[in-house]
Amino acid sequence: MDQNKRWILGISGASGAIYGLRLLEVLSQKGYGVDLILSDAGKLVIREEMGLDLSGGKGDPRKVLKKKLGINPASIRVFSNNDFETPVASGSNSVEGMIIAPCSMGTLAAIACGLADNLIRRAADVMIKQRRPLILVARETPLSAIHLENMLKLSHLGVVILPPMPAFYHRPKTIEDLVDFVVGRVLDVIGIEHELYQKWQGG
Repeated sequence: MDQNKRWILGISGASGAIYGLRLLEVLSQKGYGVDLILSDAGKLVIREEMGLDLSGGKGDPRKVLKKKLGINPASIRVFSNNDFETPVASGSNSVEGMIIAPCSMGTLAAIACGLADNLIRRAADVMIKQRRPLILVARETPLSAIHLENMLKLSHLGVVILPPMPAFYHRPKTIEDLVDFVVGRVLDVIGIEHELYQKWQGG
């Protein structure tokens, strides 16, 4: 796969950092380039849930990802969530689309309102105006009427709302099996072949 084909991956401050990191791992393995944007809250969640420090305080986050997850650092570009001078902030940037995994309700609400006050939200705004794929792995429960109204608004704009709801027909045995189902569903939506879970074949 040509690494010139790139996806933007945002990781916001909701629980479920494992979804974003597993997606990063799979995209890298398949040869795609990834433009990674981490919110400050996302970095905290990654540290608490995954035991990884991607704050940059201990060096290049790509080296941490290579050491802990085996991810090819050459396939990743890491951008600050406060940097608006990067290519991903522009509609002229050539990318396949964007996934935010996990996507907090605050991030989802801001995108629904066109509030592009950080790089994750700005990049999502660009995807909508350029009519490129935008998938939000929205993680919250229970959902309020506000959450649902924001999701409906974005769905009408062509945004895919993909809550991380695992299935059990394939009889998962580990947490990794549950995570891979959700990541596989993301890949299904963006048209990338995978073998992360066994697809339903009927009774």
